Amino acid sequence: MFHYDYITSGVCSQLISLDIDGDKVKNVTFLGGCNGNLKAISKLVDGKSVDEIESILGGVTCGRKNTSCGDQLSKAVREAYNASLEAN
Repeated sequence: MFHYDYITSGVCSQLISLDIDGDKVKNVTFLGGCNGNLKAISKLVDGKSVDEIESILGGVTCGRKNTSCGDQLSKAVREAYNASLEAN
């Protein structure tokens, strides 16, 4: 299992921490942001693949922002997956 911390950009949350096991995402936590919503997102994506998360959450916006915490998570999981491949 590979642990990864992603610094967000353009959203209320500041950091996304997650684990990657192959292409499956586990243990997602957010620092900052809308606590209840982000806890729900974390539970909903647990065990899903990087591709699934990207297809569901990629491009989601928040208000007038061109990104969202979900969109940032889609970026984080891809970056984490790529980093896990490089580490092995």
